[in-house]
Amino acid sequence: MTTDSRVLITGAAGRLGRSAARALRNRGWSVVGFDRVPCPVGESIVGDLSNLDSLRNAASGARVVIHLAATPDDDDFVTQLLPNNILGLHNVLEAARVAGVDRVVLGSSGQVNWWQQIEGPWPVRTGDSISPRHWYAVTKVAMEAAGMAYARQFGITVIAVRLGWCPRTRDQVAELGTSLHGTNVYLSPRDAGDFFVNAASAPVPKGYHLIFATSNPVGCPNLDMTPAKDLLGWWPLDTWPTGALEDVAP
Repeated sequence: MTTDSRVLITGAAGRLGRSAARALRNRGWSVVGFDRVPCPVGESIVGDLSNLDSLRNAASGARVVIHLAATPDDDDFVTQLLPNNILGLHNVLEAARVAGVDRVVLGSSGQVNWWQQIEGPWPVRTGDSISPRHWYAVTKVAMEAAGMAYARQFGITVIAVRLGWCPRTRDQVAELGTSLHGTNVYLSPRDAGDFFVNAASAPVPKGYHLIFATSNPVGCPNLDMTPAKDLLGWWPLDTWPTGALEDVAP
């Protein structure tokens, strides 16, 4: 890895974004963070996903774009999910296309397979039928479809990753710990950081790729992690609750 390798991370001020930024910077990447608030790691660009020009400027010179910015759960569709998760997705992909970015990593969600995670059969595999929880998950289905379209039409390598649960607050940590399946889909900050390093740097065939990413399950594996290992050479190290309280909001 050369020190001039530039990666743009949207949502870099969030918990997953911070983990990705720290890990990538430690591996020699030049990190540019794009968020509504200043990013604590690397170069920080304060902006909004609705501003295509700002995103184009941010993506200029980047080899890789990691798109994590979004309204992170179910919310009002018109005022939150539509502008942040749909229009924002369009603008990020367009900015990457115009900038000639080689690879885009899209942060999807395990909520795309919500009902199968609860009801089985397990583990959920990437080829299984989707069973989205609600409108937030539907926006992630749209993300995956858009990523596939851009990979096919414009020759961008796209990795869509259905991420596990990395709680953002102490209340969410408590909620995860008492949920029936939460500890099996937990994603620690360290595992997340290592994952995004591999997603940015591993030799990956051209085209569209769909994988899951979680830490090691406490019990029954809910999600099939084999595609992530095969594609990226990545395997998690942690198990709940390792790292759960690290760098969370009050």
